[in-house]
Amino acid sequence: MKRDSRLSGVLHILLHMADAGEPRTSEQLAKAMRTNPVVVRRLLGGLRDAGLVHSEKGHGGGWTVARNLAAISLADIYRAIGRPALIAMGNRDDAPDCLVEQAVNAALEASFREAEALLLARFERVTLAALADDFHARLAALPTACKDPVHG
Repeated sequence: MKRDSRLSGVLHILLHMADAGEPRTSEQLAKAMRTNPVVVRRLLGGLRDAGLVHSEKGHGGGWTVARNLAAISLADIYRAIGRPALIAMGNRDDAPDCLVEQAVNAALEASFREAEALLLARFERVTLAALADDFHARLAALPTACKDPVHG
């Protein structure tokens, strides 16, 4: 099963935007992500609708983070990208009348719900500011010749 990397990609884009300190075009962000500008625009559309990013058209325009990084949690971003599935595993439903399948599914479903609740609680506690701080600490630890924040 293919992994859904939208959350990771959006976080990557947001940190590049925040670090730039000025509007970034979809083309600039796509270069940093090594992807297509259309992918960037698609990812940021939901964030704009949620009030997390802002876009300006025209010369000097581009994307900016719309709120303080400390006020944006991973959970906010997760919700803005449409709440993709957090766990790729699921239950069998080939024999719904089978008591063994029912017992297995009940145990797994409870475990899946518990794991998702823990993950979402963690997402609520992690902010973009914390990720930006981690990035800057990693950058500061590099030898000067290696510092390329665009391509890490």
